Amino acid sequence: MTARQAKAWSLPLDPTEPDKQARDTYQIYNLDSRLKSVWLDEAAFMELPRSTRAGLVRAQVTHGRSEVPTVRAWRDALGAEIAQQADGHRFVWWKSVLRDAAPLVLTRVITDDLGPSRHREVPRAVWSKAAQVLPHASELAGTFADGSGPNCFGTVMAAAGIEGAAQEWMQRQPFHAWLDQHTMRGGRDDVPGTVLVWRDTNRAVQHAAVTLGAGWAFHKPNQSWMGPREVRTTQEILHATRTPGWHLHRHTITSASIDVHGR
Repeated sequence: MTARQAKAWSLPLDPTEPDKQARDTYQIYNLDSRLKSVWLDEAAFMELPRSTRAGLVRAQVTHGRSEVPTVRAWRDALGAEIAQQADGHRFVWWKSVLRDAAPLVLTRVITDDLGPSRHREVPRAVWSKAAQVLPHASELAGTFADGSGPNCFGTVMAAAGIEGAAQEWMQRQPFHAWLDQHTMRGGRDDVPGTVLVWRDTNRAVQHAAVTLGAGWAFHKPNQSWMGPREVRTTQEILHATRTPGWHLHRHTITSASIDVHGR
């Protein structure tokens, strides 16, 4: 919220930065830098006047926070009582709401936002051929990292056989070093081992995926705990990653190493 809103609602701003798990769970990234956080538990929230609670949830929508769910979308699964939290149109994902519905909610949220991983649709022959250059892709496909941090760069490197990369918050520099040492420029989307690399106008790497062959590709769509290591068609990944100012480059894997530090 803004400082003015915090003052109007008599709420204390918190200057501390959230850790990666809280940042991703509460989806408080990519916000205006002038906005500050206020942390409330359910009891403190429910003690506020209903007009304040209504203003709070509406402010989250106005300020661009994701996952401020609508009552209409979830009443069938969670019951009519969620309409009593705030303004009757939006509600908050308190633990009390999730207690009996977490499997349903998490499945819907992740699938709606990111789409299903299609690894079970990949023919065995495609996996077998891909394993020659991507020895760990099949075991990683459809799995989740232990928490936030592990990203697309580490996922591609891990699929290619680099031990430890799947759980790393892989930075651009080691990913660039891996590309330089273990790939050559150019590649085809219909064969396994073509690394798809998106760069911005400053040539900084923004995203990466790798082809499995036969029209399939593998990536991690984000670095949050809710982002699965997923298989989609190559065209689906190309379409989903299309971003103004980003340009796609291709590299072909020629060799792999055994750990994230290149040993």
